[in-house]
Amino acid sequence: MALTRSRIEETAEEYAEEEPLYPVEEEAIETYPAAFAEGEFGRRDAEWVVQWHYRRFLGAYPEREHREGEERFEENERGAVREAVLDAANAVGLEERVDRLRELEGVDLSVASAFLQFIDPERYMTVDERTWGALYGVDELNEPYPDPLSIEEYREFLAACRRVAGEADVDLWTLYRALWRIGRDGEESNGTF
Repeated sequence: MALTRSRIEETAEEYAEEEPLYPVEEEAIETYPAAFAEGEFGRRDAEWVVQWHYRRFLGAYPEREHREGEERFEENERGAVREAVLDAANAVGLEERVDRLRELEGVDLSVASAFLQFIDPERYMTVDERTWGALYGVDELNEPYPDPLSIEEYREFLAACRRVAGEADVDLWTLYRALWRIGRDGEESNGTF
């Protein structure tokens, strides 16, 4: 089924109505871009992004992996976290942003993409198996989710997201919510939950 504007908007609305983290996500999408760019954030705000990355799966993510990812992130010194996020928010290009974030313990490309979504939701979207799988399922991407993910593959994902969002005349945050639900429904029908 194609990713039409009506399907994206309808599915994004289902996300808003049914996903328990939506109210907090919506607030973060509205406040974090300026806070991260201006340095008006605390360590807990950065930790929230890492926690959100894992916990939005609501138990479907292996518990051991999500705990390890969060614990590794906590090993970072407060100043290093602040500097990396601030630098990433004010960097110009994707690679520079990702490289700066990946200097932190516990931040791989997928976690970095979560930061990017909250740094600049008009240009970036978090990538994971579910959102990638939703695009792959409608032939917007040619290959299944790569593990590990490269920066070139993330660029390919972003290009597909921007193309679909542009054609449907929706923003990336709306598209993210739709892809998350579509990908979840695909996982459930394939029995991967």
